[in-house]
Amino acid sequence: MPSLATAYSGPPKLTLARAFTEWRVDVPMLVLILLLAAWYLVSVRRVRRAGGQWRGGRTFAFIVLGLGFWAIATIAWPGVYESVLFYARATQTVLLVLVSPLFLAMGKPLTLLIEAYPRAGGRVKRAVCGRVARVVTFPAITTLLLVAVPMTMYFTSWYTHVFTSGTVRELTYLILMAPGYVFFWTLLRVDPVPKEYSYAVSMWITGAEVIGDAFLGLSIIAYQNLIGAAWYHALARPWGPTLQSDQIIGGGALWILGDLVGLPFLAAQLIQLMREDESDAARVDAELDARQAIAEVPAEGEQATEKPWWEDDPRFTSRFKPNS
Repeated sequence: MPSLATAYSGPPKLTLARAFTEWRVDVPMLVLILLLAAWYLVSVRRVRRAGGQWRGGRTFAFIVLGLGFWAIATIAWPGVYESVLFYARATQTVLLVLVSPLFLAMGKPLTLLIEAYPRAGGRVKRAVCGRVARVVTFPAITTLLLVAVPMTMYFTSWYTHVFTSGTVRELTYLILMAPGYVFFWTLLRVDPVPKEYSYAVSMWITGAEVIGDAFLGLSIIAYQNLIGAAWYHALARPWGPTLQSDQIIGGGALWILGDLVGLPFLAAQLIQLMREDESDAARVDAELDARQAIAEVPAEGEQATEKPWWEDDPRFTSRFKPNS
């Protein structure tokens, strides 16, 4: 932690221009991001060489958006200013918890693994369908972790440990992303999942996540004490908002940016629910029509083979015998 007597030695004042030009080299994150991008591209090529197809939109979602937002959160201005501005750390949190995991899940990495490497993919698929995976990915658990992990970070000493330990910082990035990825993976259902819950469940879970984001943001806004006060006072940042204003802005960023991701996703779940209801209704109607058709076929057959009653009456039988 910087000494109170030490002059400010952090990055320069954040401006709109510097938001695009200030970068840092976070070697562990950079290496991991590049390795994931290389694995994804090699796997796509492997699938296509084997005669399979892989949509370019999935590649764009995973590499450009998913890994791209991951890089922005850790290497671009949120990473540069994470220890200087509270709202930079808040923006970084939203990117790591919600934005990057959403697009990574949309890239269907599990499906790609299964198609590109059938042997390893088979083991992964069995693990995904196992009992442990079903318990861990239970919607209530994933939603709770999605809110509880960042809240624990902000309201404990974990928050400032990120500034003093590179190992804690790198692990924190991954810990923040894990519940977000599991959340979107199980709700999007574009990859194999342990259990396919109805879209009604998905919609309620997404609604709970939106409320949780708002609760986290409002809790920080209403918090009377400064989070990481000793660190920020010792840092003695000479520019930008006051420490209290910075924290309020950060809480607003967690709330508003979280809703900007959560509300459209909630709307998408509502649309999927309506489509699911229409599909179920059409399926039920088709089943009822099929049963009715099966029930009517014997009746029509019996009617076609049934003789008029007078042909079997002894009093009239001779009248219907063919003439020799």
